[in-house]
Amino acid sequence: MSADATTPHDAAHGGGHTTHHYPYVKIWGVLLVLLALSVIGPMLGHPIVTLLTAFGIAFVKAFIVIKYFMHLTVEKKYIGFLLLVMIAFMLVFVGGVSPDVMKHEGQRWVNTAAQDVVTKGLAADKAAEGHEGKHE
Repeated sequence: MSADATTPHDAAHGGGHTTHHYPYVKIWGVLLVLLALSVIGPMLGHPIVTLLTAFGIAFVKAFIVIKYFMHLTVEKKYIGFLLLVMIAFMLVFVGGVSPDVMKHEGQRWVNTAAQDVVTKGLAADKAAEGHEGKHE
């Protein structure tokens, strides 16, 4: 067969052979490397590196998944608008409930379970400090 020859399948579908090449294997490799970095980063013990690996790499991985696997870049423009509206609603929800979730007391309610955990944690911390002081 010569280089110019087309298969019957190509001829039936308009001649030349065109492929839609999506680099899924390369993307999988990149996601795998980013996963390894996000696991190794916190092991270094530096808070800034931990934050960068946790949130920075998560943001990059989310962008890659959205771009290549969810195909949002080829969808209509209103998809971006809906995505922004969804994020805005999520931020409003988190902003609305976080003050209540982060407090131990409110109007006509008390979160005794959270108070007990904090009390036990403080007592354990104080005991650990006292225990360390005896060995010095």
